[in-house]
Amino acid sequence: MGTLLRAALRRLPTPRRHRCPLPAAAPRPLGCGAGTQGGKENPSPSLRKDKADTVIIGGGCVGVSLAYHLAKAGLKDVILLEKSELTAGSTWHAAGLTTYFHPGINLKKIHAYSIKLYEKLEEETGQAVGFHQPGSIRIASTPTRVDEFKYQMTRAGWHPTEQYLITPEKVQELFPLLNMDMVLAGLYNPGDGHIDPYSLTMALAAGARKYGAQLNYPVQVTNLNPRSDGTWEVETPLGVIQAKRIVNTAGFWAREIGKMVGLEHPLIPVHHQYVVTSTIPEVKALRRELPVIRDLEGSYYLRQERDGLLFGPYESEKKMKLQDSWVTNGVPPGFGKELFESDLDRIMEHIEAAMEMVPVLKQANIINTIAGPITYSPDILPMVGPHQGVRNYWVAIGFGYGIIHAGGIGKYLSDWILEGEPPFDLIELDPNRYGKWTTTEYTAAKARESYGFNNIVGYPKEERFAGRPTERAGALYDLLRSKCSMGFHAGWEQPHWFYKPGDEIGYKPSFRRTNWFDPVGREYKQVMEKVGVIDLSPFGKFKVKGTDSVKLLDHLFANVVPKVGTTNISHMLTPRGKVYAELTVSQLYPGEFMLVTGSGSELHDLRWIEEEIVRGGYKVEIENVTDEMGVLGVAGPYARQVLQKLTAEDLSDVSFKFLQSKHLKLSDIAVTAIRISYTGELGWELYHRKEDSVALYSAIMEAGQKEGIDNFGTYALNALRLEKGFRAWGAEMNCDTNPLEAGLEYFVKLNKPADFIGKQTLKQIKEKGLKRRLVYLTLQTDDVDPEGNESVWHNGKVIGNTTSGSFSYSAQRSLAFAYVPIELSKVGQKLEVELLGKNYSATVIQEPLVLTEPTRMRLQRKGESPKI
Repeated sequence: MGTLLRAALRRLPTPRRHRCPLPAAAPRPLGCGAGTQGGKENPSPSLRKDKADTVIIGGGCVGVSLAYHLAKAGLKDVILLEKSELTAGSTWHAAGLTTYFHPGINLKKIHAYSIKLYEKLEEETGQAVGFHQPGSIRIASTPTRVDEFKYQMTRAGWHPTEQYLITPEKVQELFPLLNMDMVLAGLYNPGDGHIDPYSLTMALAAGARKYGAQLNYPVQVTNLNPRSDGTWEVETPLGVIQAKRIVNTAGFWAREIGKMVGLEHPLIPVHHQYVVTSTIPEVKALRRELPVIRDLEGSYYLRQERDGLLFGPYESEKKMKLQDSWVTNGVPPGFGKELFESDLDRIMEHIEAAMEMVPVLKQANIINTIAGPITYSPDILPMVGPHQGVRNYWVAIGFGYGIIHAGGIGKYLSDWILEGEPPFDLIELDPNRYGKWTTTEYTAAKARESYGFNNIVGYPKEERFAGRPTERAGALYDLLRSKCSMGFHAGWEQPHWFYKPGDEIGYKPSFRRTNWFDPVGREYKQVMEKVGVIDLSPFGKFKVKGTDSVKLLDHLFANVVPKVGTTNISHMLTPRGKVYAELTVSQLYPGEFMLVTGSGSELHDLRWIEEEIVRGGYKVEIENVTDEMGVLGVAGPYARQVLQKLTAEDLSDVSFKFLQSKHLKLSDIAVTAIRISYTGELGWELYHRKEDSVALYSAIMEAGQKEGIDNFGTYALNALRLEKGFRAWGAEMNCDTNPLEAGLEYFVKLNKPADFIGKQTLKQIKEKGLKRRLVYLTLQTDDVDPEGNESVWHNGKVIGNTTSGSFSYSAQRSLAFAYVPIELSKVGQKLEVELLGKNYSATVIQEPLVLTEPTRMRLQRKGESPKI
């Protein structure tokens, strides 16, 4: 370690509480209030109003941004309550990084909006924001990182923000102080940089007031009382405010606010440290500001701070520190603009890595160390939107990167509140992705992992193993876990693929075909030629019954309501005609239905349905039976033969038709059997009590020995559904797409009498004509297959994007869905798909590649020869 740096570490004081920790900060100091024009913020500890449309709880950058956007959009009676002062909590001590980069496609939109807003905020509000935009470079120092950057670049082409994969020579030109022996490539975002969080928040506050929002502090929320009409009473020491809705933006106090309404938000504060150096001569001598550096192998960020450097590491899972006492005992009263005691021993290996990458650090003096709380959710992503189970309660909490998210999330939530639906799809931020299975222990384990893995390689099909299994794991987990590679789905463990002797077992992530490729082909063949069993228990499952059940579902879904004993695929649309959800709907008894959705959509869909029940005053009961029911899928040409051995019920095609549902017994176990399979082959989904899962599974496997029955997992299921042309919610359709462009016309009954949600908008869309369409592509690759979100090229330009993809074990080539302009959607059209930095030729083909079993049977009855 450098002599001066070591000496600085020995001399550095580590007091627990600082009011103004950065005396040597940037031209507009972070967190000390000196960055604003117009002097010190004046508190306003009064209510002035006792009624509001929206009460925002928490005055960090996210809460103030929401107040600004709601007021600017014209919403009257927006009140923000802050218990201490604006920016107290995590905002004031943040390092303030801003970046266009994010591996999530739609989170890029949030980042991009934030940066564009921050660029013009000073002009709009008259408040300086201290925004620096020197760009940023992510450093690749291993070949795997270069592959990761290529993987990310395939997703950048169809996004409007600038991002480039640059050579070591270009990296050195932009950041001449690096040790170039360690640099293989860079991922460069020119518009990136950093902003003073305090000044940013004050500018947003000035804007919020300018447009009519009321910001009150110090005013603590002491209780929240729901009223029977869905409104809220917000109690404070200064009186009660009656609000139409409340939004929890309380940062690391969010758990306390959640408990007031009976919710345990899965959040935990993490100790994040960064250090600031004194002037470094080599930095001072530069003619322009250095770009922000992210050394991914060293797991730290580094940026210029005046004539020195600011360096922030992410410690390993074992070394990082959680403030878990706040979870068990609550945040200490009065904690606001305070810091934790720093612990430089925890970050020493990162300091050494930084000195190796940026040698001038070896002679630098550290003048400040900041250790403050940042709130983490289990997966590091925030929770944004309305919460299931509590009416008119919204959240914007769990921000590990609140500064870059603040502007975009304020706009996103404002649009959702005012328009009644999200402006675009961000289900990855849905607060309802967590449920009762998300314990405090799980949250702590995942927060440790997420913080430690902050800069880990982001592979496709990523799995993370901390906190697993949860109490929700599934009835077959213990029976199957040694036989397969498990995937995590909303608390459940579900087999991705199964092992056989000679296989390379375990989770081996890669950007190319890896150890699961051949086993998945084996499972594909099993289902196509024999019979396979898959655990589908993670499905979300709801029972709906009551006087108005048919009326409700006719209004919710674009498809017709299925008759008793039948099932169909139905879609819930938004008022703007986007696909909010896809479910299977079965009418089990007159007026009694079972709705089934994907594991990640369980509470997302339930909240939408519950809100519609209240809004329309429907007399129905809805029950979430997800955890009580197990589901097994049995599929393949011998599926009927195997199941018939276990029941007296006639399973013949005449007696048990495709899309029929029946109650029967298999080996004396009661099941609701639906003749449907996402494989597209002959198959049934068998719904049963979870406690019967092991016995049912064992009986089926025993009965199928003669037919060569075996297991298959979700990777094979994905390959099978893609070959059949089946769309997947979250890929081919979501809140970014309408069902017509997604090719779902068959399921959308525009002529049905009921005025379902989105019907009128869809009629208008149909009249105007589509601008893009989902197409079906085959492409000849080498050792890499499309995953989704890759750029699609034509004549040297990016014209669209894939949505999902896989290797086709039938055609022996890659297969993908993609959105392209309508004029390029004809069968035979030649396109290109970018994978890992290379463009592969692709052809639009007639879908499906493989006909479904019901279609093949129908053609055979007509005397035609179906394709397989």
